[in-house]
Amino acid sequence: MVKVKNKDELLRNVETSLNRKARRIALDVIETTLDAVDPKNIIKSKISLCKDKLHVNGRVFDLASFNKIFVVGGGKASGSMAEALEGILGSKIEDGYIVVPHGESKKYTVSRIKILEGSHPIPKENSVENAKKILDFVSHAGERDLVIGLISGGGSALMALPCEGISLADKQKVTDMLLKSGATINEINTVRKHLSNFKGGRLARAVYPATLLTLLLSDVLGDPLDVIASGPTVPDSTTFGDAVNILEKYDLWNKIPESIKKILLSGVKGLVAETPKSDDPAFKRVFNVIVGNNRVACESALDALKDFRLNTLLLTSFLEGEARYVGSVIGGVAKEISTSGNPVSPPAGIIAGGETTVTVVGNGRGGRNQEICLGAALKIQGLDRVVLASVSTDGVDGPTDAAGAVVDGKTISRSEKLGLNAEEALKENDSYTFFSKINDLILTGPTGTNLNDITILIVI
Repeated sequence: MVKVKNKDELLRNVETSLNRKARRIALDVIETTLDAVDPKNIIKSKISLCKDKLHVNGRVFDLASFNKIFVVGGGKASGSMAEALEGILGSKIEDGYIVVPHGESKKYTVSRIKILEGSHPIPKENSVENAKKILDFVSHAGERDLVIGLISGGGSALMALPCEGISLADKQKVTDMLLKSGATINEINTVRKHLSNFKGGRLARAVYPATLLTLLLSDVLGDPLDVIASGPTVPDSTTFGDAVNILEKYDLWNKIPESIKKILLSGVKGLVAETPKSDDPAFKRVFNVIVGNNRVACESALDALKDFRLNTLLLTSFLEGEARYVGSVIGGVAKEISTSGNPVSPPAGIIAGGETTVTVVGNGRGGRNQEICLGAALKIQGLDRVVLASVSTDGVDGPTDAAGAVVDGKTISRSEKLGLNAEEALKENDSYTFFSKINDLILTGPTGTNLNDITILIVI
């Protein structure tokens, strides 16, 4: 079970017993939720084997009709997914390759599936080698073989194969620019799909004529299949024109490498083939199944809150927008509950899930959940019995070692005693330094799952 490693310190770091109680509830709920959305638990709950019949979310696959079963895929949760799947299928799996983030391969115990390591969030040369190896591997699958894909968030960077004419360095530069621009994951992946020979349905094309069953853990709001890990096994609904428009929208078009411009403009003119669409024959034998998403995480968190006898509300599982402003809005909800008892009366527990964005304009360090918390802290300062915690379910919030942070009505006053300025920290995108100095970062380490973010508001 994933634990908040610095839980005791976070509980000591409060000035009132009621705030300590609220913090304990929030941190307990985080731990319970992360356990509930462990990919191994999700896979075991969604997939079963009865004799030669594989049951997957209501679908049934007769394994006796296939010669061989192969497993491929990648993402932050793919290692746990592979471990669970091998536990179900065992020796029925012939061979396979799964890609996990650098340094995590030894966390998983598998014997039939080989685990590779890639780079995230910016792809490196190992990510390119991973994509090549998987494409070559699946190209040998025959018409009577079954390929099972295990895909989760993070797969875009872990399996990256720039198309001809684009260097890895150029693709790295564009990815980095998009990540800092405030673009949504949908927009980022639209661009990445049109610079890749792996994403946007191209893995499915390589698997054909074998049957492809892909199990997906969604880290994208609304679960658009063609966006999760840039949709390597899904028809692509976007175009080269869409990619160009996104780069123009965020004022990046004149800043990107010329090689990128050339490929995208050639695609717009029809000189470069579009990504595979729904009428491509490769998709006739493809089955894509969502087995977990942020809604599952939110409902697990809500169930955990109910165990504390709080009045609960799932505010949304579609939380989007600039992180600091989202934090301010949720802080406003806390003030409303405290003063009027709306939308639920205290003792209250509110859950909001989704994925916000951060437009990086400063030179600091931080992540979306840390900025949510900092924005909320400014709004709830002075309030008693109010605690807000926000974490990334993968345990890694932005380019930091923290999952997120926790704040209460005393956060700002405590920080001011140390000479810290919350508004200045937001201006510099330096929420990590701010929370590090007041010891309010939430540390879990990588969790092996990736179902967006969870924000928990407690009003005692």
